[in-house]
Amino acid sequence: MTNKFILNIILLLAATVVLFFANLFLGSVNLSFSDLHDSMASVIFYQIRLPKSFTAVFAGASLALCGMLMQALFRNPLAGPYVLGVSSGASLFVAIAIIIMNNSLMGLNYFLGKTLISMASVAGALLVTILILFVSKKTKNNITVLLVGIMLSQILGAFQGLIEFMASPNTLKSFVVWGMGSVSGTGMNDVMIMVPVCLLVFLACLFMAKPLNAILLNESYAQNLGINVNQLRTTVIIITAVLTGIITAFCGPIAFVGLSVPIACRLLFKTSDQLQQMVYCIFMGAIVLLVCDTLCQLLSNNFALPINTVTTLIGSPVVIYLLFRSKLIGQ
Repeated sequence: MTNKFILNIILLLAATVVLFFANLFLGSVNLSFSDLHDSMASVIFYQIRLPKSFTAVFAGASLALCGMLMQALFRNPLAGPYVLGVSSGASLFVAIAIIIMNNSLMGLNYFLGKTLISMASVAGALLVTILILFVSKKTKNNITVLLVGIMLSQILGAFQGLIEFMASPNTLKSFVVWGMGSVSGTGMNDVMIMVPVCLLVFLACLFMAKPLNAILLNESYAQNLGINVNQLRTTVIIITAVLTGIITAFCGPIAFVGLSVPIACRLLFKTSDQLQQMVYCIFMGAIVLLVCDTLCQLLSNNFALPINTVTTLIGSPVVIYLLFRSKLIGQ
């Protein structure tokens, strides 16, 4: 590890901690440490703000890491779980799972219901990721892969729209609100499920840094080093599907974090080392989603804006600027 890398990590960690506490205490109701003795403020802090802040950290970190892994796997700087339709696949399967739960007794059991939704979300993300990987092996054109991902997203969105059209008014409202994305719908029980899964996957990813460095140079070069390229692809697919699926199940589809953060990290920190990229993306993803969620809380006193509104409004111009600046569009 270089001194520059260590310094960057210290700065990113400090920024994450500051923004985490800002997210805890700032909002439609501003809190302070002295307010926590009040019963109402205590409920807001421990039952609403604390799980929300943890969710923002791990959702942002997970989506950014997924984007970085997909961009490395497909060698495509425009790859990301939202753009390539992975989030749409997860969303469609979640919609199907909600319909099943509403027509059975499974929804009455908290952990059974969450397990079904999480498994459905992961399955949908896995299916789309495999399809995109299949397309990427048939063509080396980045734009073709991107367009296929966008078309898949549209097809899956059409199926989800059909399900929503046939749903009851109450179910439809839950679909629409969930589809806008939010980190505020989780409780500490959700956090206790999500955080261990994310941490285990983060740890597993760190051992993939050297194989990813090799495969980015050339697949033949990686094979000559003894790296099982097919096994690496399968591992990346499973990891991105699990992370995207879990986050989508708890937070809904969140746009542009998985696309913009890895691009920003490469340009800001100017490194192609995948271990450093992973660590940078984890911290930057958490920072971006904490900032977006805090803005969602501060921009309205009566209600929290959907987080996709802020991530899209911020992420779209940033991605366009970064792409033109780095001339990635023509690659």
